[in-house]
Amino acid sequence: MGTTERTDRRTGTRGLLSLVTAALLTLAGGAAFLSGTAPAAADPIEKCTATTGAVVAVDFGPFGGKVERGCDATPTNGYDLLHEAGFTTEGTQHDGPAFICRLGFGSFDSGTKYPTPDKEDCVLTPQATAYWSYWTASPGQDTWTYSAYGAMDRKPKAGDVDAWVFGGTDVGGTTGRPAFTPDQVRASGGGDTDPTVPTVPAGHVDVAAAAKWLTGRLSDGERVVGDSGTPDHFLTAEAAFALAAANGKGPGLDKVTAFLAKNTDAYAYPAGKTGAPDAGAAARLALLAEATEGDPHAFGGHDLVGDLVKHLCQAGPSSGTPTPGCTAKGDFPNAGYAEGQSLALLAVARAGTTPPPAAVTRLTQLQCPQGGFTSILIGPGENCDPDPATTGLAVLALGKAGGQDAVVAKARTYLKKAQRSDGGFPGYTDSPTASPFATAYAAQALRTLGDTARADAAVSWLSRQQLPDGGFGFDEGATDAAVYPTVPAVLAGRGTSLATLTTKKPEPTQPPTTPTTPTKPPTIPPGEGPDLRKGVAYLTRGTNLLQGAYYSAGGGTGRADFGLTIDGAYALAATGLDNNKLRGIVDFLDKRGKDGAGRTVDDWTSVGTKYAAGGSIGKTALLAEAVGRDPRALGGHDLIAALAKAVCTAPSKAPDRRCAAKGNYTYAPAVFAQSLGVMAQLRAGEKDAAQEPLAYLKSLQQSSGAWPSIIPSTGDSDVDSTAMAAMTLDLAGDAASRAAVDKALAWIATRQLPDGGFPGAAGDSVNSAALAVQGLSLDSAKYSAQISRARKFLASQQNGDGGFNIAKEGQRGSDLRASTQAVGGATGISFARLTRDLSGTTAQPTPTPPSSTGAPTIITPGETGTGRSGGGRLASTGVQAGALAISAALLVLGGWVVTATARKRRTTVGGHR
Repeated sequence: MGTTERTDRRTGTRGLLSLVTAALLTLAGGAAFLSGTAPAAADPIEKCTATTGAVVAVDFGPFGGKVERGCDATPTNGYDLLHEAGFTTEGTQHDGPAFICRLGFGSFDSGTKYPTPDKEDCVLTPQATAYWSYWTASPGQDTWTYSAYGAMDRKPKAGDVDAWVFGGTDVGGTTGRPAFTPDQVRASGGGDTDPTVPTVPAGHVDVAAAAKWLTGRLSDGERVVGDSGTPDHFLTAEAAFALAAANGKGPGLDKVTAFLAKNTDAYAYPAGKTGAPDAGAAARLALLAEATEGDPHAFGGHDLVGDLVKHLCQAGPSSGTPTPGCTAKGDFPNAGYAEGQSLALLAVARAGTTPPPAAVTRLTQLQCPQGGFTSILIGPGENCDPDPATTGLAVLALGKAGGQDAVVAKARTYLKKAQRSDGGFPGYTDSPTASPFATAYAAQALRTLGDTARADAAVSWLSRQQLPDGGFGFDEGATDAAVYPTVPAVLAGRGTSLATLTTKKPEPTQPPTTPTTPTKPPTIPPGEGPDLRKGVAYLTRGTNLLQGAYYSAGGGTGRADFGLTIDGAYALAATGLDNNKLRGIVDFLDKRGKDGAGRTVDDWTSVGTKYAAGGSIGKTALLAEAVGRDPRALGGHDLIAALAKAVCTAPSKAPDRRCAAKGNYTYAPAVFAQSLGVMAQLRAGEKDAAQEPLAYLKSLQQSSGAWPSIIPSTGDSDVDSTAMAAMTLDLAGDAASRAAVDKALAWIATRQLPDGGFPGAAGDSVNSAALAVQGLSLDSAKYSAQISRARKFLASQQNGDGGFNIAKEGQRGSDLRASTQAVGGATGISFARLTRDLSGTTAQPTPTPPSSTGAPTIITPGETGTGRSGGGRLASTGVQAGALAISAALLVLGGWVVTATARKRRTTVGGHR
């Protein structure tokens, strides 16, 4: 219950939600991929229509060509769409064919793939200003969206159109868009038609059963209790809405309302009784008061509505004088997401107070070109990825506020197009399944707008998702009920909404049904954090940890993802729950074991070559230090000497991208990479040799206390990188470093989201929450509350198989990269001080590569496979790497790359680690 039940809502990926490192194609191994892919027999363009197939367009303008397009009548993913449409691709020598470096087309220049080798050798990741960027558009959408997925992970739908453009774009894809519109390259134009209303059997939500299930979640009949045994005010307020809708005024609802009134300070005023309220919390309490015939101006000793208006943000960070809790002018204080902004606006409007114009304008700024609303409080020009749940709630708020007919009409059109033929609504863009949470809010909005038939179809879908115990799960086909999705489903089933809910005259739209037989109480998981034993079991299962030694890069090539493999080793070392499996990984690396493609860890670190990657070398050396191996003799290399040799003496000149500055490590274009190198040197006792790299790392800290993700800095502030830098400086131990750590931790704490998570490249990110726990644990006494909430957030993202989702928002299912970070991060142990004794463990056999092209990754039915995502994505390559500016980091760190992406809730994200 508690946080575990509230944090799995996917509200629209977040544009840059991103999430799985691209799978590689099955090739002959070695460097065979350099030959690229043979052109496929493309489907005639006429085969693709508004309802069949997908089109892809590639702009060869920079190379003297024109826009070429092709069709795939049965697309499986964006990567295959390219090839089935007649294009050829070539990957990088380091990352394989999935990292698209060149593109060609048979009718242009005899099929020559561009850029040609004299311009780009495609050995390493292309520079961020000269690469193939990836763009998408859905049916009816005539503006391009920077891809939220790598090509291998995007699943095009009928009528979609993709585009590839050579050049570059900034973080979030706000520049460098295609020069042509989606409609100009669609097979048959971009006609905009009103979708048919779904024809589905009539269905009704069993409101009484749902209310009974919710009542059973209340402790002492007054509060929802979280995993740690403390009250969860958020879910208690949510439950109150459902009880008001289901049962009307009564002793049960009165008791819950009285509890919330008594705890208003603790829930809605984190800055103190006279400070700015948390917009979402204050709004929920105000809406509850309004719905139950109370006074939102006098609830729990506060004028909730007055405080919301009083503390409205007057400016955002761009003003130069940012106010905590404000992303832009017009934000309600600490709104966090569009949800908080919408709830606050709705609460003010329902109270009869004229909403501040700036607050209304701010919400309208979150409307995307498609008409839907993004869940992220984005700024002008930032990537906008809508979702039905956020859109439904925004419609309710703007409809109540009034004066926004055009905006609401556009959102209504979006909701009509988003509805599936079975009546459900997807939780996020391109989701293959529908979401009870999204469907419930969309149904509320559609009924308010007068689209009764569509709302009824949505409720019919909800009725088929209701579980035997009366509750609803987060996902289509879920087997476990949760409070958060059950509440809006009750309101939708009752035919009301947060804009109209009242206990004055309870008039259910259908007769109450007979309560179901009570089910057995759910098993409450022990502790406040995730189940580490289940997490370790997921990380070490045979289909994930191949031959007990490494994680696959995917795609059946047999190539190991060495960066991800070391991430897994860190997680096992932190928990100590399977030291034999940990030794298997360490032995594999130490003995230079070969993967299915005949590669060793040396091919990843490039140690001893001109491409030596300081971050990768540091990461490998740090693992040796953590488990008691000699980093000066691991795998036959002195990694500490190699690190010293990799320290840059001066910035390199373009086109050489080895060094960003003096003190930077070679090919270490991210704070993560720099931190790993410094940690390894300091742990090896090389304090003098680490001084310049340490000084450079310190110089990157911003006045706020944060660190950027990318080197050289692009000005972004990143939770993940800040936590990593803080762990590094904590190891340094000097007074200046300690002061920098204190400042960093204070900044991290301010970034915590209401649900306990932290923003990352993927949105409300598992990676970011885990790293925040590690960082804040450097001062666990001071930040114990934040650590506890973050651990509960991580627990909420753990799946039944023991693995973890990438983010609260995003594709559901366990992801290896997110799981390694979550398992290790939840312990709170700093990478800089991680130690695990392998004495008494059993030596593991070193695997040998198969004689074939590589051992395929075997997935058994019901398993999610070995997702390699981390949140963001470098879409141009087909490899998800949240910000294209970090392209080099993907190469250097492999599995452990820092991302700086447009702020999306979710998707994603954050970042490859």
